[in-house]
Amino acid sequence: MLAQKGYTMTALDLSEEMVKQAKSKNLEGSIQFLCQDMRNLSNLDSYSGIFCLCDSFNYILEKEEVDAFFNEVRQHLKENGLFFFDTHSLDRLEEFDSEYNETGAFEDGCQYQWSIMAEDDYVYQDFAFYMKDKVVQEHHIQRVYDPKWLNETLSKYFDILKVTTDFDMEGIAPGEKYFYVCRKKVQE
Repeated sequence: MLAQKGYTMTALDLSEEMVKQAKSKNLEGSIQFLCQDMRNLSNLDSYSGIFCLCDSFNYILEKEEVDAFFNEVRQHLKENGLFFFDTHSLDRLEEFDSEYNETGAFEDGCQYQWSIMAEDDYVYQDFAFYMKDKVVQEHHIQRVYDPKWLNETLSKYFDILKVTTDFDMEGIAPGEKYFYVCRKKVQE
């Protein structure tokens, strides 16, 4: 939608298959797609805004890597540039304290199984997709960070303009996700 409004867009993902899928939806060719790790943006320019959405942030599993990631993002934002990201809320840890399992089928007949559980600060998800000619299994580990720690770490690099929970609840409140809007701090 941003590209359709005339913004120059660069999108990246660690998965070649996800990049391939995204490219197939880029009808105008107005988005540059890269297969690379979001923690290293050294080959990229500076931007007015950087978005890290759809649980991507939660795949950074170490606090030191989070700090380095925030610094990397800051270095690639123009003056007054904005950084938007979402993260799991602490409620996700409670929600999946006991293992959750789901099975079902998609419209095309593909069967699936999904298991999710939380332990300490981590969320573990296992997926299995049973297609006609193959089975695809995935294992995901995500980390949930305390918002107080996040705010302290972010504040080294950004002014936190707004935090909402589940899009519409101002501040840190019960819900599935926190959404952050941050502005690059001016060099002191």
